[in-house]
Amino acid sequence: MPEDQDIPTAPSDEELRTLDAHWRAANYLSAGQIYLMANPLLTEPLRPEHIKPRLLGHWGTSPGLNLVYTHLNRVITARGLDALCVWGPGHGGPSVLANSWLEGSYSETYPDVGRDAAGMARLFRQFSFPGGVPSHVAPEVPGSIHEGGELGYSLAHAYGAALDNPGLLVACVIGDGEAETGPLATSWHSNKFLDPVHDGAVLPILHLNGYKIANPTVLARLPEPELDALLRGYGHEPVHVGGSDPATVHRAMAHALDTALDRIAGIQRAAREQGATERPRWPVIVLRTPKGWTGPREVDGQPVEGTWRSHQVPLSGVRDNPEHLRQLESWLRSYRPEELFDDRGRPVADVLACLPEGARRLGSTPHANGGLLTRELPIPPLDEFAVPVDKPGTTLHEPTRILGDLLERIMRDTSGRRNFRLVGPDETASNRLQAVYDASGKAWQAATLDADEHLDPHGRVMEVLSEHLCQGWLEGYLLTGRHGLFSCYEAFVHIVDSMVNQHIKWLKTSRELPWRTPVPSLNYLLTSHVWRQDHNGFSHQDPGFVDHVLNKSPHVVRVYLPPDANTLLSVADHALRSRDYVNVIVAGKQPCYDWLSMDEARAHCARGAGIWEWAGTENGGEPDVVLGCAGDVPTQEVLAAAQLLRRHLPELAVRVVNVVDIARLMPHGEHPHGMTDFEYDGLFTADKPVIFAYHGYPWLIHRLAYRRNGHPRLHVRGYKESGTTTTPFDMVVRNDLDRYRLVMDVIDRVPGLAVRAAAVRQRMADARSRHHAWIREHGTDLPEVAEWSWNA
Repeated sequence: MPEDQDIPTAPSDEELRTLDAHWRAANYLSAGQIYLMANPLLTEPLRPEHIKPRLLGHWGTSPGLNLVYTHLNRVITARGLDALCVWGPGHGGPSVLANSWLEGSYSETYPDVGRDAAGMARLFRQFSFPGGVPSHVAPEVPGSIHEGGELGYSLAHAYGAALDNPGLLVACVIGDGEAETGPLATSWHSNKFLDPVHDGAVLPILHLNGYKIANPTVLARLPEPELDALLRGYGHEPVHVGGSDPATVHRAMAHALDTALDRIAGIQRAAREQGATERPRWPVIVLRTPKGWTGPREVDGQPVEGTWRSHQVPLSGVRDNPEHLRQLESWLRSYRPEELFDDRGRPVADVLACLPEGARRLGSTPHANGGLLTRELPIPPLDEFAVPVDKPGTTLHEPTRILGDLLERIMRDTSGRRNFRLVGPDETASNRLQAVYDASGKAWQAATLDADEHLDPHGRVMEVLSEHLCQGWLEGYLLTGRHGLFSCYEAFVHIVDSMVNQHIKWLKTSRELPWRTPVPSLNYLLTSHVWRQDHNGFSHQDPGFVDHVLNKSPHVVRVYLPPDANTLLSVADHALRSRDYVNVIVAGKQPCYDWLSMDEARAHCARGAGIWEWAGTENGGEPDVVLGCAGDVPTQEVLAAAQLLRRHLPELAVRVVNVVDIARLMPHGEHPHGMTDFEYDGLFTADKPVIFAYHGYPWLIHRLAYRRNGHPRLHVRGYKESGTTTTPFDMVVRNDLDRYRLVMDVIDRVPGLAVRAAAVRQRMADARSRHHAWIREHGTDLPEVAEWSWNA
C-alpha cells in the first residue's frame, strides 16, 4: 500500500449518493441474473416468458457482497491501492459477475457480453444456464482466485496471496456459514505468520447476515461483546458495521474501511520505516446486514428478508404464480433501473463515479491472473547436488536430505525476489529438509523463547500443524504467480483431499480459458511414508492419496515415485518448473540405495518407465517373467528378488522394469503420459507373467492397466492395510511385498516352475518363517536383509 499518501477525508453526501447508485445497480444486476432471460431493462411489463424456466442461484448473500465491492472501489480509487478480493461466501457469483460487468472488466474479458442492453441480456441469460456460467465465483469470473463452492478456505487463500506481495491489499469476505468450518477457524491464526515488512495486508470482512441454508449461524448469534472478545483473542482489532438503512450503512462502511486502512498503513509504516518488531494487531471488519437485504420482505405470508428463506430464490413460482410475478417486478423496479442505465443499457455516470481504472479494478488485477506476474524459478544445475553412483546399489543416501540441499539453494537464490515458499505441518526437519533453514528461517510473528530454533519474522518456510492452512496458503501463493512445495507425511495429506479436489477443478477450468495464464504447479512431497513408520505404526500408514489424485482430471494430475536420490532430484526439477499441474511426489527420507547416476536418472525420469538391463537376466532375449516396481521400498525388494532368482534359478530370463511416472501405465487415450498398447507390450510383454511391486494399494495398478493385453497375467503386490509398529522388513512381509514372496510369485506364475523350482519356493517360505522368529527374539531384521546390497 502507498505509504506517503494523504489520508482521504470521509466521503461527502454526493459521493455517498453515487456509491448508493452503484450498489443499487449491482443489486439489480444480481437479481436479474437469477430471474431474467429477456426484458433486462424492464422496458415493458414483466411477463412469464421473460423468466428463466429454472430459477437457480443465491440471492441472500448478494446485497452484502455488493456493498463490499462498491466500497472497495471507493478506497482503491481514493488511495491508489493495488487490491485483490477473495469472495468466501458460497454462491456469490451473481454479485461478482454484476460488479465486474459494471466496471467493464467482464466485457473486456468476454467481448460478446458488452456493457449495454444486449450485453446485460446475455449476462442475465448465461447465469446458471446450460452452456453458461456457474453460480459460484468460479475461474470464469475475472478477478477471482477462489471458488466459493466448498466453504472454509477463503481466508487461507487471502493470506497466501498476500505473502511476499508487500504492495497488495487482500480483502477477504468471510460468510458467517463459512466461519463455522474448521479450516476457516484455524485461518484466523495466519496473522501470526504475516510479515508487515515483506508481505501485503489482509483485511478480513466477516459478513454476518444471520443464516445458512436453513439454520442460524453461530457467530451471528453471539452477543457483540463475546464476538468482539473472540476476534481480539485471535489478535485482531474489530471494526463493527451494521444496520438495514442503506444510507446509514453506507456511511458506516465507508468509515470502517477508512479506519481499517489507516491502521494497516500505520502498521506497515511502523514495521518498514521505524523498525517495529512487535506482532501487529491487524483490523477486521464485522459487517452485519440482513440476509436477502432489499429483496422481498414477505412472500405468501412468510417473512423472507432477514431470514433463511432468502438464501436462494426468494420468489420461486414466478412463471406460474401471478402474485409472485407482480412481487418480482416490484422488487426489481425498486432499484429504479431507469436511473442507473441509459436507454442503451449502459451504466450512467453516477454508477461509474467510484470505479477504479485499468488494472486497479478488482476484475482486472493481474494478481488474480497470476501467470501474468510469474517469474521463472532459478533452479541450479542438478549435477551440483547429485550423489555419485559408480555401481548400482552400493551406496546409500536419504533422498529427501539430498533434495533439501537443492531447496536450500533455491531458497537462497530467491531471497531477493521472494517468490518461493516451503510449507508443511511442523515436519520440515523430520522430513530431512532442514538444510533450507540455512537460507531462510520459519515465518513467525508471535513470541519467541531462548530454546526456539530457526524462527524468523521474515522467514519463508511456513510451518503450522494444520494441513488445511498449509494447503490454503500455498494455493493462494501459487494462484498469484509464485512457486512453492508442500511437504507432508504421506498418511496425513488426506486431510486436504477435498481442498486438492477444488484446486484441480480450478486448474482444469482455467486451462480451458484462453485469458487465464498458466500458474506454477501445486507440488506435494509425500514422505515419512507407509513402509517406514518404525515408531509411529498403523495410524501413520496410508498410501492412498495417489489413488485419490489419479481419479481427477488427467490433464492436471501427475504422480511420481522416484526410487532413489538422483531420480528425486530430477522429478523435483521437472515439477518445480511446470505450470498448471498438481504434482504428487512420493519419496522416502530413510537411507536408500542409489541406483542411477544423474544422467541415468534424467533419462529414466524422462521415459517415466524403463527396463533396468543391469538388474535383469534377459541377455537380449525374450523374458520369461517381468518384475515391475514403483516406489523406493518396492524397488529394493524387486531387486533383491531378482538377485535371488539369478542365484537360485539362473536359467530364468528375468526383466526388471521400474516405473517413476505412474500415469505411464494408463492408456495414452486416458492420460497424456499414458503409453500406447505398442509401448506397453514392448515393456511388459503381451503374454508373459508380470509380478509388480507397488508402493501403495495394489488395486490401483490393476485399475490403471486393466485394458492392457497382459492384464490377465498381471499380479500386483502392495500395501493391503496390514500395519503396526515393527521393523522395516516386517512391514513388507506383513503385506506380502517382500523379496521372498515375490520369488514365490514368480515360481507360482511362470509355466513349468511350480514343479521344477519347488525346492527354491520352499527355501523362500522358510526364509519368511525365519524372519518371523528372528524379529520376535531380536527386535531387528534378519542380518541377510539388514546387511543386503545389490553387489553383495
